[in-house]
Amino acid sequence: MAGHSQFKNIMHRKGAQDARRGRIFARLIREITVAARNGLPDPAANPRLRAAVAAARQANMPKDTVDRAVRKASGGTGGDDYVEVRYEGYGPAGVAVIVEALTDNRNRTASDVRAAFSKHGGVLGETNSVAFLFTRRGIVRYPREAAGEEAMLEAAIEAGADDVATTPDGHEVAAAPDAFFAVHDALEARFGAPETARLEWRPTTSVTLDEERARAVLKLLDALEESDDVQNVYANFDIPDAVMQTLSG
Repeated sequence: MAGHSQFKNIMHRKGAQDARRGRIFARLIREITVAARNGLPDPAANPRLRAAVAAARQANMPKDTVDRAVRKASGGTGGDDYVEVRYEGYGPAGVAVIVEALTDNRNRTASDVRAAFSKHGGVLGETNSVAFLFTRRGIVRYPREAAGEEAMLEAAIEAGADDVATTPDGHEVAAAPDAFFAVHDALEARFGAPETARLEWRPTTSVTLDEERARAVLKLLDALEESDDVQNVYANFDIPDAVMQTLSG
């Protein structure tokens, strides 16, 4: 279990599915709001908004809710004014953690993030204190049935992507940040809307965790994910399959 995909992989450990669904919707609405306000309100002309709307649909958010968020944001009046903030620090076992947030209250969010680190054996650091252990990548994901391995590889290379990883679970296309939207648009034109498409932090090195340390790290990530202001959490850890099976049990 790699740290950059912890959000997807630990979802099954949550019991309060309704609460999680509410938090996911809230995060998606915030991303739609920021994307619409920072660019054109038309998804066809705003790649970030298009990716946010696609993510909302993938999460089964009602179309009316999506459209209402776009209209409210593009209206320019009312609603919350969110800003993008990044926090960095170290968790248990020296695991590096990057937290991305959209907030209308920096003091509240900083306090929540700092408290989560302190309570769960971590230390919140300064900006860029752990970013050097990650690279920024644009990631576009498609289900396995969207295309054959060769077809996806060919299309990704033609579009300017750097790498393609195909597994039984699907295709994952990686691109440099400045090429991300061009790659996304080219693949979407050929294969339809992707499952997900966003800029992510990818660890360049990882810390392998035993059961005890894995529990501690996952508790920290859970606490961070529970904050309404937190959008994404990335960490440079790896949990062996045997340990993950024990934790899941």
